[in-house]
Amino acid sequence: MPQGDYIKEHIKEHGHRLDYFERIRKKEAREPHKKSQIVKRTRGIKAKLLNKQNFVEKVQQRKKVAALCQKKIDKKTEQPLVHGSVPPYLLDRQAASSAKVLSNTIKEKRKEKAGKWEVPLPKVRPVADDEIFRVIYTGKRKKKQWKRMVTKVTFVGDGFTRKPPKYERFIRPMGLRFKKAHVTHPELKTTFCLDIIGVKKNPQSSLYSSLGVITKGTIIEVNVSDLGLVTNTGKVVWGKYAQVTNNPENDGCINAVLLV
Repeated sequence: MPQGDYIKEHIKEHGHRLDYFERIRKKEAREPHKKSQIVKRTRGIKAKLLNKQNFVEKVQQRKKVAALCQKKIDKKTEQPLVHGSVPPYLLDRQAASSAKVLSNTIKEKRKEKAGKWEVPLPKVRPVADDEIFRVIYTGKRKKKQWKRMVTKVTFVGDGFTRKPPKYERFIRPMGLRFKKAHVTHPELKTTFCLDIIGVKKNPQSSLYSSLGVITKGTIIEVNVSDLGLVTNTGKVVWGKYAQVTNNPENDGCINAVLLV
C-alpha cells in the first residue's frame, strides 16, 4: 500500500467523524474573514502581489457570472400564439432575442478589427534570457553578477546617452546597434531601406521592448515619409509599423515586412 493511503482506508472502513461536514462548513465561512485580516496587515511588495492575485480572482469570478448571464439571455424566447397566424411548421418555432443579435455584431466587429492587424509571423520561437543576456562579472574580485551584456541586435535613439559604467546594468554594444531596416511593401513587392523610429513590441518580453532589442517577430516603427504614402484625408504618412522576419544577429541586417 502506498504511503499516505492509510487515511483513505480508515475513512472507507469507519467513515468521517460526526461533526466533519459542519467543521468544513464553518471553516469555509471563516475563510473570507481570514483573508480580509491578512490583506489589512500586509504591507509593501507583498500587499501588491496579494492585491494582484485578488484582482485576478475577481476578474475570473465576473467572467463566470457574465457567461452564466449570457447563457440565460441566449435562450430563445417563444413567441405568443396569435389568432390567424401562419402555421408553425412554415416558420421558425422560436425567435432569437435582440441581445443575441447584438452580441453577434460585436463579435463580428472584433474579428474585423483583429484581421486588420494580422502580422506575417503570428507565432515565433521563444528565446531564453540566457540567449539574449550574457552575465558580466564585475567588482574587485569579479564576484558580482549584476550586469548583463545584450547579445542581440538593438535600437537606440539619436539622443541616447549611456549611464555611468557603475550604474549601467544592461550594456548594449555599439556593434549591434542598428538604425536602418530593409522593409518590403507586401502590395508593391518592393524593398526599401528605411530609418527605424523605435521598437513598438517585442513578443518575447516587455523588458526587451523597453531595451530596444530586435529579434524575429518584433514590431518596429519605420519612417515611410520617403515612400509618399498618404491617408484618405490627404495627409502624408510619416511612420508605419513593420514586423521583423529574420534573425538580425545572424544576417547582419534587419529584414521586415510592412504592416499595411
